[in-house]
Amino acid sequence: MLNNLTDTEEGDGGAQSQGDSIPKESSPFINSSDAAAEKSQQYDGKNMALFEEEMDTSPMVSSLLSSLANYSNLPQGSKEHEEAENNEAESSRKKPVKAPQLGTLMGVYLPCIQNIFGVILFLRMTWLVGIGGVVGTFVIVTMCCTTTMLTAISMSAIATNGVVPAGGSYYMISRSLGPEFGGAVGICFYLGTTFAGAMYILGAIELLLIYIAPQAAIFPLEGLEGPEAEAALLNNMRVYGTILLTSMATVVFVGVKYVNKLALVFLACVILSILAVYAGVIKTGIDAPDFPVCLLGNRTLVWKTFDVCSKTVETANGTVTTQLWSMFCDSPFLNATCDKYFTANNVTRIQGIPGVASGILSENLFGTYYEKGDLIARTNMDSVEDQDDPLTNANRYVLADIASFFTLLVGIYFPSVTGIMAGSNRSGDLRDAQKSIPVGTIAAITTTSLVYMSSVILFGACIDGVVLRDKFGEGVHGNLVIGTLAWPSPWVIVIGSFFSTCGAGLQSLTGAPRLMQAIAKDGIVPALRIFGHAKANGEPTWSLLLTACICEIGILIASLDLVAPILSMFFLMCYMFVNLACALQTLLRTPNWRPRFKFYHWALSFLGMSLCLTLMFLCSWYYAIVAMVIAGSIYKYIEFAGAEKEWGDGIRGLSLSAARYALMRLEEGPPHTKNWRPQLLTLVSTDAEQNVEQPRLLSLTNQLKAGKGLTIVGTALVGTFLENYEQSQRAEQALRKLMETEKVKGFCQVTVSSNLRDATSHLIQASGLGGLKHNAVLVSWPRNWRQGDEHQTWRNFVELVRETTAADLALLVPKNVAAFPSNGERFTEGHIDVWWIVHDGGMLMLLPFLLRQHKVWRKCKMRIFTVAQLDDNSIQMKKDLTTFLYHLRIDAMVEVVEMHDSDISAYTYEKTLVMEQRSQMLKQIKMTKTEREREIQSITDSSRGSIRRKNPAAVTTQLSVSEEPPAGSEEEKPEEESKSASSPVSPPDQVQLIHDSTTPASPATPATPLTPAEGVQSPGTQVQMTWTEKCDGEPAKPPGAATPEGIKDLFNMKPEWENLNQSNVRRMHTALRLNEVIIKKSSEAKLVLLNMPGPPKNRTGDENYMEFLEVLTDGLNRVLLVRGGGREVITIYS
Repeated sequence: MLNNLTDTEEGDGGAQSQGDSIPKESSPFINSSDAAAEKSQQYDGKNMALFEEEMDTSPMVSSLLSSLANYSNLPQGSKEHEEAENNEAESSRKKPVKAPQLGTLMGVYLPCIQNIFGVILFLRMTWLVGIGGVVGTFVIVTMCCTTTMLTAISMSAIATNGVVPAGGSYYMISRSLGPEFGGAVGICFYLGTTFAGAMYILGAIELLLIYIAPQAAIFPLEGLEGPEAEAALLNNMRVYGTILLTSMATVVFVGVKYVNKLALVFLACVILSILAVYAGVIKTGIDAPDFPVCLLGNRTLVWKTFDVCSKTVETANGTVTTQLWSMFCDSPFLNATCDKYFTANNVTRIQGIPGVASGILSENLFGTYYEKGDLIARTNMDSVEDQDDPLTNANRYVLADIASFFTLLVGIYFPSVTGIMAGSNRSGDLRDAQKSIPVGTIAAITTTSLVYMSSVILFGACIDGVVLRDKFGEGVHGNLVIGTLAWPSPWVIVIGSFFSTCGAGLQSLTGAPRLMQAIAKDGIVPALRIFGHAKANGEPTWSLLLTACICEIGILIASLDLVAPILSMFFLMCYMFVNLACALQTLLRTPNWRPRFKFYHWALSFLGMSLCLTLMFLCSWYYAIVAMVIAGSIYKYIEFAGAEKEWGDGIRGLSLSAARYALMRLEEGPPHTKNWRPQLLTLVSTDAEQNVEQPRLLSLTNQLKAGKGLTIVGTALVGTFLENYEQSQRAEQALRKLMETEKVKGFCQVTVSSNLRDATSHLIQASGLGGLKHNAVLVSWPRNWRQGDEHQTWRNFVELVRETTAADLALLVPKNVAAFPSNGERFTEGHIDVWWIVHDGGMLMLLPFLLRQHKVWRKCKMRIFTVAQLDDNSIQMKKDLTTFLYHLRIDAMVEVVEMHDSDISAYTYEKTLVMEQRSQMLKQIKMTKTEREREIQSITDSSRGSIRRKNPAAVTTQLSVSEEPPAGSEEEKPEEESKSASSPVSPPDQVQLIHDSTTPASPATPATPLTPAEGVQSPGTQVQMTWTEKCDGEPAKPPGAATPEGIKDLFNMKPEWENLNQSNVRRMHTALRLNEVIIKKSSEAKLVLLNMPGPPKNRTGDENYMEFLEVLTDGLNRVLLVRGGGREVITIYS
């Protein structure tokens, strides 16, 4: 849907504007104040009042139709349709655009005829028939013409699918297949057009130096033989070709209007030349022309330096030798010593053009292929020769100048069917492009195909084989072979083909720079932007200079037969992608694919594409590979360095279809263990400015992605979506920017919900699509979770652990993530230690392997520790584990750590007591006054006996102070307010008392009663001061355990220990013992991975769970807690 349609200014006639909210597409609707005022009047009525609030985005239908009626597509050479972001035409918008008037005949048919008929028809067609035979050449012509016809059908479908501005095949391919394919094929098409210019120039010079003015050669050919004569001819071609190229480039630079004015003259030359050939064919059936060919034996002689095709002639004075005799003998006398072959064979004079009724067609049906330097001989004549005798007087015979084979003929012929894009290139000048392009192009291809096919048959039926195979007409007095057939004179063809060839060269030098300019202005290839500049009149000066330089490369090759296959490659590649574009759009059934031309089918397009690919390798397999490498290099360059364009191309549609198909396949079942890889959902938090708070999480994500797979980076925002939409967009941009910085390839997702817990839950539930969902969650350990004002953070974390467990997702929790290495760091040595305590599906084995694929961890060695109990055989365990790792193909050191049952230490009891007291304190933060008093009473009652033994005066004082009603706490406060509420003594002070009773010097004593000023502290501050066991990373010593007196006090607390939850005591014991062992073995490790225990089923122990994990990982620098997803992720099988 168009998002912002407005009216066109009067008289604007289709000027461009950004009519869409997306600036990458333009529309014919112009934003203007006049239009806006007019629209407000249109809505100012009772009938339209319902829609008056939408007037800025949705015009009335009448306004829309009026705008469409005033819209006209851009003329050729102007800016492309959707490049509204280029503001260079701003000044010319007010100028009325002249309506295009060209019809099908003048706009499409005749330009295509002129571009298709070219130099190959006049200079090589007869030679192709002679070498390949009528049958072989007819097959070549049929293949090539079929290819262009199928391409024309595909092109017609694309060209009629909406308005196609000037740009031809480049525009169609780039908008159908995307900027990468469009740029690559557009440049290939440009190179093909440029080399076509070189081919036309070389053809014109060949006509000039061989047939029109041989005496103009700078490097004379007279008296030269073999390679020397060939080198002299090529040098002449180079010199004259460069001169002609410079002249043509100057003409184009001065003004393209002169080229366009001469176009009809050049077209008339082409048509007259072809008509002269057909007239000559008809005449041969009535009266065959006299074009004799002289044969010695069955060898064709070069008829230049002799006048009579005979060894001797009879005169009144007797038998006299001829000039031919002197060529092969050492003297003009009859008793002279002559060439053996000359002596043994007779001289025969045959008609080079026996005529269409002569039956010569049967002799020319099949081909005769030669190696370079072979003699051009008549196949149905016998000759006397000794195979052992070397060839002498080779320059007297007509020789093959190049090695010939079927595929070479394909490459040389194909340029004669190119030029089918001429109509689409002029689409801006057509009155009705969607009607004219299909009709005119297909009619032109039909006409030219009939001419080519009939020419093959007629040449084979009229001209003798030795003349057909004589490329330069040396056997017919140096005449152009097709000229010998023409009527009334060979000069009609020679002059006509010379001018038509020059005209085609000028057209190439005119079209190629504009194509380069269009590519440069699109901005998809940054290196070519300079070629988008033009003179004040719009002529692409820099592009013309580049075109002339590339064209000079073709001129320096100097051989028409070598240049033709080069441009065949580039044109074939272009046509192949036109067919691909049509097939792709048809199969994808994109809603915008609605061509007016209905006579197309995806199978025809695929057939055309296959023919193009076949012809590429038939012409020259190494040229085909080079062309593909060039196109591939340009494609990758545009992909990595080019500007991103959204043109609604078919590749995007193909990606969508492929993605849908793949997702449907993934739905068929979970992936096999061998295909399992971590599909990460990385959860990050953002600050008030929407900047990511834990960037190292994404560094770790990148390091884990050696297994590829899916990556989703998600964050949660609190609020409502409507109010926080812009905030979510900023957060998403921040995520994308950080992902790009950390080179994380994946997707980002921002969820907004009323609270953080729900938003995170939504991310875990809804991220991914179908079978492409995350199977692991990466989230950092909550920092400062012990602070009272952070209690919701750890609650959210524990709930997240529960949700991942319920969803069968793996969970990775890096602790102290700020200490993890960035992607730029390198560990030159060290270990990654895995503490394999319980089997979790193999995640602990797989993650270090993936990490070591990254350059950060590559030098680290892997160690695996496992724990043996009292009844385990540790030696056998080590053997089994080593064997298991060997089968897993993982290199790691193995160590079994023995942990025998031991008595639970006093330190364990003390830690458990501290933990439970802290849990009580955290509960009371949210209690009402009555609940607080009741809870305090229960705590004091449960431990009154032991506390009274220690410090009865302190108990009395503390309780009496704490029971005073705190100011401002008459009613229950919400959680957030309770953090800052002031009270003389908060409930944690009561717990403080219990804690401090174990220390020699208690802060609260009768001598130092708490004053109101000292007691006014927030619960969070009190918790931080009282219950944080570590400070600056140093583990706090157990209270009372520092001195013998303290130890004695611990034993005095036995009554308290008996009231502890024994399950918590056992868990604390395990955590302390494991931590002790891990510190001993892995304190120097670069990374420690260990199993993450699950949370308690009863939610009342959540804070204890966090404490267990803290104790378990205490004193370790980098820890990655791993919790499996409930399935095997690694296997020993292949």
